[in-house]
Amino acid sequence: MRAQQSFRSQPSDIVICSAPKTGPTWLKSLTFAIVTRSTFDDSTNPLLSNLSHDCVPFLEVDLAQSSSNRDPNNPLLATHVPYSSLPRSIIDSSCKIVYICRDPKDSFVSNYLFFVRILASKDMKPFALEEAFELYCQGVSSYGPYWDHVLGFWKASLDRPDKILFLKYEEMMEDTAVYVKKLADFIGYPFSFEEIEKGSVEKIVNMCSFENLSKLEVNKSGKHREETPVVIENKIYFRKGKVGDWENYLTPKMAARLDSITLQKLNGSGLTL
Repeated sequence: MRAQQSFRSQPSDIVICSAPKTGPTWLKSLTFAIVTRSTFDDSTNPLLSNLSHDCVPFLEVDLAQSSSNRDPNNPLLATHVPYSSLPRSIIDSSCKIVYICRDPKDSFVSNYLFFVRILASKDMKPFALEEAFELYCQGVSSYGPYWDHVLGFWKASLDRPDKILFLKYEEMMEDTAVYVKKLADFIGYPFSFEEIEKGSVEKIVNMCSFENLSKLEVNKSGKHREETPVVIENKIYFRKGKVGDWENYLTPKMAARLDSITLQKLNGSGLTL
C-alpha cells in the first residue's frame, strides 16, 4: 500500500482504527467533538453540517499519496488497515491509536447491508446473505479475516497500553459518557472539572448520538466523496446502530456458527466479543 511508504505520522496524531462497520462513524464523531470542543460552540461544530468521514481524513484514500496535504490543525485520521500493515511511522511514533471492535454478528450484518444499500443505489444486485455469510466465516473480506484484525490491535494494546486504547462498541453504547471521558483522557484532551460540571460531556454524547446524527440534513441528503467515482449517499452510513440487531437477519444456526468461530479464534487471548 502506497501509504505504508509515504505517510509520515506526527507525535500529535490520533489514529482511529477499526475493521469496517464496527462503529467508526460514531467514534470519529465523538473524537472530533472532543478535540474541537474549544474551537467550536454547540451551533457551529462542523459535525452539524458535515459527515464525520469528511471531518477525519481516511489514510487509504485521502493520505495515500502524501501526508503533506493534511490540515495542520486537525490531528485526527482514520484507517481500516490491520495493525501489521500500518505505516511504520504510526507504529514507531508517539502518536495515539484508538481501536474499536464489535460483536462479529452485528459487524457482519451491518457490513452486508451497507453494501446492499450501496449496490441498490447504483442499480446493482448484491450477493445473497447466505453467500456473503459463508465468505465472512472463511475470513474473506476487504481487510482480511475480522478476528485477525481485532486480535492484531488487541495484542498490541496489551503490549503498549499507553499508545493504544482498545474499545468495544457494546460497552461504549452502554455507558457512553464514561467512555467519552476515558477517550478524552487517553488522547490528551481531558475534560476539566468545570467542563464536567456544566455538562460538556453529555453535550458531546447527545450531539454525536445516532439519533441526532441520523436526523441532520447533511446525513439525510448529503453525499460523500462527490468528487470521486465512488460517491456514497451519507444516509447509507446510518442504519440502526443497535446492539444485537443481528437477530433480525441471522438464523440461530448461523449465529451459533459465528459464535463458535469467534471462540476458537480468540481462545487464549483474554479477549471476548
